[in-house]
Amino acid sequence: MHSRSQNLLQIRPEIPSAKVTDSMSSDEQFQNKTLRPIIKFQNPLIIAAFRNYIVKHKNAYHKLSFEKQITYIENSIQKDIKFRNALKGIIMGQFTEEEYEVYIQNSSALNKRMMHMVIERLKDQMLLLETEVLI
Repeated sequence: MHSRSQNLLQIRPEIPSAKVTDSMSSDEQFQNKTLRPIIKFQNPLIIAAFRNYIVKHKNAYHKLSFEKQITYIENSIQKDIKFRNALKGIIMGQFTEEEYEVYIQNSSALNKRMMHMVIERLKDQMLLLETEVLI
């Protein structure tokens, strides 16, 4: 039987551009080896969570200009602690125990990297957020 860690690592997508070298900081290595594949794997769930966030906030996002939509994405993740923690849980739930041990050594800096990556991913996929869901 496979262990949880083996199963998690097997289902992650490989990202050839996410190189890991000895010259990188440990945070950057963790970002490329762990965070990038997990965030890519969890992308549909992250999109669904953000679409739900938009609905819960009365679809205000859809009434905004493109520039203000970008600000809305940034603010929703940077300022709404409850939503940010939900996103962190979506990502951290995919950590192996070993990765979690690395994460807790520098969680503050890694959380910043994690949320920055999620913000950029959402901004890059704004077309998927275009359809307004009726309340």
